[in-house]
Amino acid sequence: MPAPLPAAFRQLSWSNLAAQCSEQLALAAAPLVAVLLLGASAAQAGWLQTAQTLPFLLLSLAAGVLADRVSRRWLMAGAELLRAASLLAVLLLLLGGALNLPVLAALGFLGAIGTVVYSVAAPALLPSLVARAQLGDANRWLELARSGAYAAGPALGGALVGWMGASVAYGVATALSLLAAITLARLPEQRAAARPRRHLLQELREGAGFVAGHSLLRPILLTAVFFNTGWFVLQAIYVAYAVQHLGLTAWGVGVTLAIYGGGMVAGAWVAPRVAARLRFGTLVAVGPACGLAAALLMLLTAWVPHPALAGLSFFLFGAGPILWTIATTTLRQAVTPQALLGRVSAVIMTATFGARPVGAAIGALVAARLGMEACLAMAALCFLVQFGLITTSPVPRLETLSQGATA
Repeated sequence: MPAPLPAAFRQLSWSNLAAQCSEQLALAAAPLVAVLLLGASAAQAGWLQTAQTLPFLLLSLAAGVLADRVSRRWLMAGAELLRAASLLAVLLLLLGGALNLPVLAALGFLGAIGTVVYSVAAPALLPSLVARAQLGDANRWLELARSGAYAAGPALGGALVGWMGASVAYGVATALSLLAAITLARLPEQRAAARPRRHLLQELREGAGFVAGHSLLRPILLTAVFFNTGWFVLQAIYVAYAVQHLGLTAWGVGVTLAIYGGGMVAGAWVAPRVAARLRFGTLVAVGPACGLAAALLMLLTAWVPHPALAGLSFFLFGAGPILWTIATTTLRQAVTPQALLGRVSAVIMTATFGARPVGAAIGALVAARLGMEACLAMAALCFLVQFGLITTSPVPRLETLSQGATA
């Protein structure tokens, strides 16, 4: 029987759950507010998504250097307080009737800075809280929490916006973000190993060089870039597409997005059983395969506009890639020296999450010029490329995680 995960990890997991729920509530509410209350078009909704994801491209590398220099616990707590402040500002503007689309985008950008810092520091903090042999199990529990947030957040956000008003959704999100910060502040201090301070660019080159020179991390990074680009081409226009083409209400949009979270929960829950039956490399490849199948299903709704197809697509988008996230995060933590973890996480996040504003901008431009159906085709093409990248790399040939750690 495996040893129980330590109490410090349980505190981190509760903080992670609250932070993820806050983020998903806000991300679900923002496009609904933009489309239903502020009259945004599909292209404008795409630009809103761009603003809410741009910090991943601009600030992940700097956040990674910080995560290797200062207390990761306090860095994450400060990030949550920043996100809470941005959510509170949206709430107050909503109550005062002064919210408009540019301000919503600007505050979404500010809140995403907190998300970036938290997301970079958390994987770097985890190996100091649990033993190496427990990393896979710990990552699975963190992904289960994230999956639960993805399942509950969009449905709850849609319900709150549709039934009680957007201000209630932002009020709940603010409270959850504050709870996450308080829980983080109670973690035991983990002091970083003393090391000489060097120039920022030198530190960044060290992290980027490690990823670029690693035979397993490099194809994983490239695959994730195309996955995230395609995913956010789709995300940029989905709310408008679902309302205008599929005929869904705010609640219906929330339900289809919640199915994505349900797929994540299902994938994370069965991950140990799937991992026991598949080679480690095959487990990694399941996510890109499911992503391609899901993108093709969503493209099919252009001709068969049935919400059930969209729901099945989102389920596959959640169930398969969550196995990818658990496996590749564990592999990254196993092969990367502790002193480099923050910067390596930041490099991967910059390239992968940084693809999100690029994808959202592509979605906005394509929707404005060619229509929303063209965005679905563009997304499917990105998912085809990411599937080809991973299946032609050395990663699917890995028998076990330990083989990857010694590669």
